[in-house]
Amino acid sequence: MLLDWIYVALGLIILLLAGDVLVKGAVNLALRLGIPALIVSLTIVAFGTSAPELLIAIDAVLDDQPGLAVGNVVGSNTANVLLVLGLPALISTLDTRDCDTRMSYVQMLLGSILFIGLGFTGVFAWWHGLILLAALSVVLGGQFRSARKHRMSADLAEDDEDVEGADPELPKLRIALFLALGVIGLPLGADLLVDGASAIAKDFGMSDAAIGLSLVAIGTSLPELATTLVAAYRRQADVALGNVIGSNMFNLLAIIGVTALVAPIEVDDDFLELDFWMLLAASVVLVPFVFLKWKMSRVWGATFVIFYGLYLYMVLE
Repeated sequence: MLLDWIYVALGLIILLLAGDVLVKGAVNLALRLGIPALIVSLTIVAFGTSAPELLIAIDAVLDDQPGLAVGNVVGSNTANVLLVLGLPALISTLDTRDCDTRMSYVQMLLGSILFIGLGFTGVFAWWHGLILLAALSVVLGGQFRSARKHRMSADLAEDDEDVEGADPELPKLRIALFLALGVIGLPLGADLLVDGASAIAKDFGMSDAAIGLSLVAIGTSLPELATTLVAAYRRQADVALGNVIGSNMFNLLAIIGVTALVAPIEVDDDFLELDFWMLLAASVVLVPFVFLKWKMSRVWGATFVIFYGLYLYMVLE
């Protein structure tokens, strides 16, 4: 039992570190090759930060544990709203009145509805994956056009240093080292985490879906939580809200989309009865903060965290 928990902890640490160095290596390589910083931000950084969840999902379906793959995505998205936004709001109020995330939020909500609709077919097959990835390409295309228009209207030059992980002085040897560590570390960490989590689930009589919705989901949401806590401390509510919305879109469209191309992902009936609806509710609850500009006070933060705790209780009971 203790060894299984060590595997989970070690796998999670390796995943987070490997994902971070892979992003740094890929970003700096892309910029060295002359790829515009805007493209790097919308593609490499976004995909890189979702790499741990993607590797976990692929490893899970290849090990015939589809519940873990779906549970990780659904659980991460629910945790991103109720926990990742709830805790910072509880500690330091998030003032979202100046945030303009309406378009991204609508895209996330539509992506959630598409994901749930496909999930009700009982399996995410390869053609479901193509639909999800096509939706992702539409989202990325819209974001790219919007960002390029904003830059042109503001007459701003691209600043490579504004891209997450960019370092103009990073040596080529270190870039290669970062890429190698990321490529080696991600599958290693995913394998350790999935094996350990599955063993724990069996020891406690839990399903793979339950362990994915709880332990694995919270673990893979830690980077978003850290980013949001820092943003809340700096009074950057737009960064906090945008981080959660962007992460949720990639989880639904990219991770399940790519994984479904690797192998079919069966959807357990429990997801259809509770977890998909909780995912949708967690998405809809942001409507007043996005459109009505409500302030996310400590009371709202406490409410989010309490509801997340109740949801975990229902998942684990």
